[in-house]
Amino acid sequence: MSTPQPPMPQTAAPNWQAAPGSSYPTYNSPIPVVRTHLGHALASEWTKIRSVRSTVWTLGVFVLLVVGIGLAAAALIAANSSEGSMRNENPLSFGFFGLLLGSMCIITLGVLTTASEYGTGMIRTTMTACPSRGRVLTAKAIVFFSVAFVVTLASALVVALADVAFLDAREPSGQEWLKGTVGISLYLALLGLLSLVVGSIIRHSAGAITIMIGVLLAPLVIALFMFSQSLQDLQKALFEYSIPNQLSVFYEQSLSNSGPSGWDPLWIMLGVTAAAFAGAYVLLEKRDV
Repeated sequence: MSTPQPPMPQTAAPNWQAAPGSSYPTYNSPIPVVRTHLGHALASEWTKIRSVRSTVWTLGVFVLLVVGIGLAAAALIAANSSEGSMRNENPLSFGFFGLLLGSMCIITLGVLTTASEYGTGMIRTTMTACPSRGRVLTAKAIVFFSVAFVVTLASALVVALADVAFLDAREPSGQEWLKGTVGISLYLALLGLLSLVVGSIIRHSAGAITIMIGVLLAPLVIALFMFSQSLQDLQKALFEYSIPNQLSVFYEQSLSNSGPSGWDPLWIMLGVTAAAFAGAYVLLEKRDV
């Protein structure tokens, strides 16, 4: 004998109504329709960047490098310097070493923010949920820049305070504090944003990271091996506009007496990033995902 089945619950019939001016009924969904905007895209990108393991690893290593090397350098210099030998030195400048190495972590995270979605195919889901491609790129840029700036500023500030406390050096001026913390944090966040844009253009994580590491280190390394007199002008330009030298400008420790000074490196990086972002936007609108 078969077991009698319980009666199925009755669902309400769809609300079919005739549209004005038409004799054919249409369906009105009970689910409210909300017009999407940039805030929704920002919430989506924030959920992505804080939930993937690459963010934790790259930013964790970044903090370890910046704070660890910065504190180690300060302790080593304090232990080996004689009394009064540091009186004319800017103590904030010793945070340069950790930030230079840590910039590779910011570059890596920037590339992965966009390029990793092309590798996994997740970009198709992203573009289906938000067909406005420019909005997606803008949301990624805002979220990444905010995260990179806050983490860099916190790390640089910890190192700066430790350097001032450990070293018997002069007290930095207000301008030096601003450039050595906020200025260099903005510069590294823009460098990471440039990496994000390059990742969107290349659509390949390894390729984009390789390009950005080359941009970071190649000009300075190439300039070191230019021994010909005829290449002196090129060598000088490579020294002056290399990223390590531009980072040192924020601490007034430039490798040359000419070239960018003051806040110039920040404006240079801002212009390059803006131009690359415009190119990435155009390509994103024209190419298939």
